[in-house]
Amino acid sequence: MVAPLCFLRRFGRFWARSAALLLVLVLMLDGCAGRGFAPVEDRVYGPAPPGFYRVRSGDTLSEIAEDKRISMRKLAAWNNLGAPYPIYAGQLLRIEPPRGVKAGGGTRKVAARSSANAGPKTGPKPPSPKPASKASANTGVLASPSAKPGSAARASGVTWAWPVSGRLVQEYRSNDRTRQGIRIAAAAGTPVTAAADGEVVYSGSSGLAGYGNLIIVKHSPRYLSAYGFNRLVLASEGASVKRGQQLAEVGQAADGRPMLHFEIRRDGATVDPLLFLPASR
Repeated sequence: MVAPLCFLRRFGRFWARSAALLLVLVLMLDGCAGRGFAPVEDRVYGPAPPGFYRVRSGDTLSEIAEDKRISMRKLAAWNNLGAPYPIYAGQLLRIEPPRGVKAGGGTRKVAARSSANAGPKTGPKPPSPKPASKASANTGVLASPSAKPGSAARASGVTWAWPVSGRLVQEYRSNDRTRQGIRIAAAAGTPVTAAADGEVVYSGSSGLAGYGNLIIVKHSPRYLSAYGFNRLVLASEGASVKRGQQLAEVGQAADGRPMLHFEIRRDGATVDPLLFLPASR
């Protein structure tokens, strides 16, 4: 009778250890699922707001339309996309009809009085409103070619500085997905510094075309800055950084030229960095 009791005790201890190890494994996998295996685009730019979808690497418009049970024609129209319907990783796509547009695709009709019933016009005619600046179909960022450098810095509530000294070789274009930031030529290995105080929320190989080794710094609930083409990243995720603190070293673009790709994003959408950075470097 003693032998069976010893066997049961040993089996019980073995089962308890196995159950504990299994629980640890489950918690590890759960943590990985919540962080390590989250889509790169969500980790970099954050989850899409209600009514929008964050494009992931490899997505096509037709696949998104099928997955969301929306016709491709409507999806393209809601996002002002024309053939061949180019989309890119990290882009926000509207998956619900814009205000004033029915789900069926038509605009809501507004009732108007007939001219026969309308009374005579009195008083001066109000001036016509000035046309608004054109907005990017993909980012919703206002294009303000006449705005002065640094003119938006104070409103952002963030004190900005240039991340690297060098020659500006590419400017921002809101309606061009290949120009969603600026590019600054600098010798390989030049220190890349934080444009403002904040927390590093991403550091490493992004897996996103056009970024290479990438660092993302969160400066406020609304503003992020991104630093691409780094040959070496020095700041780790979760680190608090100060404006001017080194984050990385300048690397090379796809064409082999040494430079830094730099973006500022407001509420997840790109904005022109020159409107936030000081006029002089």
